[in-house]
Amino acid sequence: MTQPVPPPDAWPQADGTPVSCREKLVVLAENHQELAQVMQDAFEDAVLMGVDETAMRRILSDLVARLRSPVRRP
Repeated sequence: MTQPVPPPDAWPQADGTPVSCREKLVVLAENHQELAQVMQDAFEDAVLMGVDETAMRRILSDLVARLRSPVRRP
């Protein structure tokens, strides 16, 4: 089992100031933990099934790069 990936020290807003609302910080930390675990599981599954590690990292990075913003319309 891998060690958990800690969330960032700060969650910057668009203007650069950090999010400070405790409730928001809790949600962000929980989402980070869940996402890190899902990504780790998917990565391990792929590699154990024969997918090249470098290729899988690129696939996951591409997935993140293609996320749509809920505040900007395409």
